[in-house]
Amino acid sequence: MPLVNAVLHSDHPRRPIRELPDELISQIAAGEVVERPASVVRELVDNALDAGATQVTVRLLAGGVRLVSVEDDGGGIPREELPIALRRHATSKIGSLADLESVGTMGFRGEALAAIASVSEMSLLSRCPGQASAFLLDARSGELRPAARATGTTVEVKELFFSTPARRKFLKTDATELAHCIEAVRRHALARPEIGFAVWHEGRLVEQWRPGTRDQRLADVLGDDFLSSSIAVDYAAGPVRVTGRAGIPDAARARADQQFSYVNGRYVRDKVLTHAARSAYEDVLHGQRQPVYALYVEIDPTRVDVNVHPTKIEVRFRESREVHQAVRRAVEAALAAPRAGQAAEVAPASLAPEPFSPAAPSWTQPRMAFDAPVGHRVSELGALWQPGPAPSSARPEAIDQFFAAPVRPEPLDGLGTGASASSARTGAAPDDDLPLGRALAQLHGIYVLAQNRHGLVIVDMHAAHERIVYERLKAQLDGDAGAQAISRQPLLIPATFAATPQEVATAEACADALQTLGLEITPFSSKTLAVRAVPTTLAHGDPVELARSVLAELSQHDASTVVQRARNELLGTMACHGAVRANRRLTLEEMDALLRQMEQTERSDQCNHGRPTWRQLSVRELDSLFLRGR
Repeated sequence: MPLVNAVLHSDHPRRPIRELPDELISQIAAGEVVERPASVVRELVDNALDAGATQVTVRLLAGGVRLVSVEDDGGGIPREELPIALRRHATSKIGSLADLESVGTMGFRGEALAAIASVSEMSLLSRCPGQASAFLLDARSGELRPAARATGTTVEVKELFFSTPARRKFLKTDATELAHCIEAVRRHALARPEIGFAVWHEGRLVEQWRPGTRDQRLADVLGDDFLSSSIAVDYAAGPVRVTGRAGIPDAARARADQQFSYVNGRYVRDKVLTHAARSAYEDVLHGQRQPVYALYVEIDPTRVDVNVHPTKIEVRFRESREVHQAVRRAVEAALAAPRAGQAAEVAPASLAPEPFSPAAPSWTQPRMAFDAPVGHRVSELGALWQPGPAPSSARPEAIDQFFAAPVRPEPLDGLGTGASASSARTGAAPDDDLPLGRALAQLHGIYVLAQNRHGLVIVDMHAAHERIVYERLKAQLDGDAGAQAISRQPLLIPATFAATPQEVATAEACADALQTLGLEITPFSSKTLAVRAVPTTLAHGDPVELARSVLAELSQHDASTVVQRARNELLGTMACHGAVRANRRLTLEEMDALLRQMEQTERSDQCNHGRPTWRQLSVRELDSLFLRGR
C-alpha cells in the first residue's frame, strides 16, 4: 500500500457527512469574494451605486487592512431590513430566475456583506428618506441602535481577516494594498462620470473625481494625454453598441495597464473583448506594444451572463461572435481616418511647443481635434483608389509608375528648377488647405520633406507607400468576388504529421476557411494529417509548422477573424516588397502625389508594421531649436 494511503487509512478514520456551520460557510465564500481590501472596496462601491448614490467617499487606514469605510448618499436601508442584509444570499436586486437572466445592477448575488462580515469587524449605519434617525447595526453582536447620519449608508470594515490570520499574511504592504483600492475606485469612476468619488487614506485626500462628462472623467482619471492622444469611438451593430475612446498607435505602451472594458457599466476582464480590441490594432501597432483604450459595450442584459464568477468581473456572451465583430469594427473605424486631415483643422496657436531642450528636440505629432468630423471614414471610401481632382502637374497616378519607372538621378541644382515649377502650378490648392502640405525635397533618398501651414512635415516614403499599396491590395481583394481565396501552390509530396484529436477535428470543421487561406489539409489516417497545398507566397516555408499554427488559431478564435488576419499578413508582405525602396530619386510631382494618397488612405499614419509614416515639426519647435525670440 502506498505510504500516503497508509497514513490516511491509519491516522484519519472516515468522518461522517454533515452540514457545515453557517460561519464556516461564510468564511469559505469569503475566500472567493474577498481577496484583499480592494475586493471590499469594489463590493461596497457596487452597493452604493445600486442605491442611487451621487457621491461616494472611501476612507482607508493601513491600505484598507485596518479600516475600509464607504459612505454614500443613496436611498439607504430601512431599519427592519438591516439584519437581513447580513444574511447569506439576501438581496434586493433579484427575486426570480428571470431577474437573474437579465441583471441590470452591479450587485445581485447577495453574499458580499455576509462574506465580509465573517472575516472582519463590520458595522452598517443607514438612514432612509423620511426616517427620524439613522440606525447602526453591529455585525458581530447584532445590536441595532439609533445613530446620527444624513440620508444614505456608511459601511465600516475594520481589521480585515482578523479571524483568519493565515489569509492576512498573504496581504502585501500598505502602499501596495492602497494602490489596489484606488484602482478599484478608478474603474468605477470611469464607468460613472455623473457620480463624484473621493478616496481618503490616513486622513489625507489622495484621489477625488468630481461629476462631469465622460471625456472630462477620462481626462481626470487617465490624464489629459489620454484624451489628446485618443479617438472617439461610437459604433452600433444590431443589439450591440460600442462607445468610448481608442488610443492612437503612437500612444501604445509596453504593458496592458490602460485597457478598460465595460459591459453595461460593469468593468470586466473578458477574452472576447480583449482579443477584439487587440486585433483592431494589428495593422498599426509596432511589435508587442499594447494599445490603450476605454470601451463601453451596451447590450441587452438577457444576451450576457454576469453570473459567471463570484467577483462578477467575468461575463459570458450568448453570441460572442457578434460582440467580437462589433468591438473590432468600432475600433477599426475610429483608427481608419488619416490623422493628417484632422491635424489640418487645428489652429496654429494650439500647437504650443514643449519646453526647449537642445539635447532632446521634441519630434512629436501635433495635438489633434479627434472629435472633429474630418478625414475619411470607412463608409466614405467607395472611390478610394480613383484619383480625385488634383493639379495638372501633380499626378496621383505617378505613384503607380514607381514600379516601372527607371531610377533617374538628377543634379543637385535640378531641385531648384523643380521647386520653382512646382510652386507655379496652375490651379493648385493653397498649401494651407493640404494637411501634409507641398513637397520641398528628398533627404538621402529616404525621407520626403514637405511644408504645410504648421511647419515642416517629414515623411518616410517607403513606409507611407507600403501602407498605400497594402490598403489598395485589401480593397481589390475585398471588391473582387473571385479573388477571395489566396492563391495556393500544390506540394509535389504531401507533408504529413501526427495530429492531435483537436487538430483533426479543426481541419475537418474548417475546411472552407483553410481553402480560403490557400491551405489544403486533409486526413491521412485517424491520427495523421497531410498538407497538400500551401499559399504561393509561403511555398518555401515549413508546411507542417504553418499548418499547426493555423489550426491552433482556428481552434481558439472565429474562423473569419483568422482568415482575415492571415490574409492581411500575406498582403502586407506583398506590399512591403512592392513599395518604393529607399535611395529612389523621386520628382516633386511624385512626392506630392504620395502626400495626396496618404491623405486619402485609411490608417496611413502607420505602415503595416506599426511604424509611423510621418512626423510634424512646427514652426515654433523650429524656432526653439535655433533660440529665435530668446
